Amino acid sequence: MAQRNPPAKTTLTLTLTTALLLWAWAALTPDGEKLGAQPTARSGVEELRRGRNFIETKVYSEQEDQETLGLFEDLRVADVSDGMDKVGLANVGLMSPEIRPAWTDVQQYKHRFIGIAVTARYVPTNQPPAPPMETDVFNRWVGSTYNEVTPEPFVPLIRTGTALVFDDALDSDVGSIGSNNIMGWQLRGCVGVVTNATARDLDEIATQQNPLYLRRPGRGIRPGRNEIESVNRPIVCGGVLVRPGDVIVADGDGVICVPREKAREVAEYARATMEGDKAGRRNLYQKLRLPEDASVR
Repeated sequence: MAQRNPPAKTTLTLTLTTALLLWAWAALTPDGEKLGAQPTARSGVEELRRGRNFIETKVYSEQEDQETLGLFEDLRVADVSDGMDKVGLANVGLMSPEIRPAWTDVQQYKHRFIGIAVTARYVPTNQPPAPPMETDVFNRWVGSTYNEVTPEPFVPLIRTGTALVFDDALDSDVGSIGSNNIMGWQLRGCVGVVTNATARDLDEIATQQNPLYLRRPGRGIRPGRNEIESVNRPIVCGGVLVRPGDVIVADGDGVICVPREKAREVAEYARATMEGDKAGRRNLYQKLRLPEDASVR
């Protein structure tokens, strides 16, 4: 019996199926990856090869920063920690207790600060140490290295209420922060500085009363020890994620970082906690006939 030709509809279906299979095959790379997929497509791979940040840096206006800072005025780390517990973030944002104030003022609490994070990341240099040089040559090398390898590109981002937070070369004995530049940052509006590493000129910083929180002293200059890696990107400081725009609260108990999206809820609970604590302590002060101080006013 002679074979009949398939109906036209069947032929059309087979043709479409073949076309779809050919299209799918053409849409695959030699490694079997879809060209349209992200981020494993060929173009996506090349983008990743150049480097990519996956956590977005959100930008807030100065007015938004000031409104957020107003919510946290006078709050303590302990109060804010309670607020973080309330929103389901217990032990989140609390930096390592190794990050401590460089100095303390137990009368007016000038070492305390509350600010909006601007971040910077320095990494250890992989260049060889500088050889011995004549003084003029050495000074030129220091100047050019400060300008080209380990500068401070975050400075233009500083505004009233800024908290500078550094992820630095922890194992390098480097004083990225010193008595001179910290005053320059303060002049632009920086209210405090936190580093997961080191700083130098600590006696002068205490005399100047610049709020600074650090892990330990560092004596060397930046040239030959570290390099700037990024500015205003998410970093790790004291074991916690710090994103630009997050709220930083620092006092004698250490440092806590509040995610910006949780700031209002955390601050409202923290304020109620602080006011209740002050009221109870004022009552005890009266019973003990102690004069009121800044901690209960």
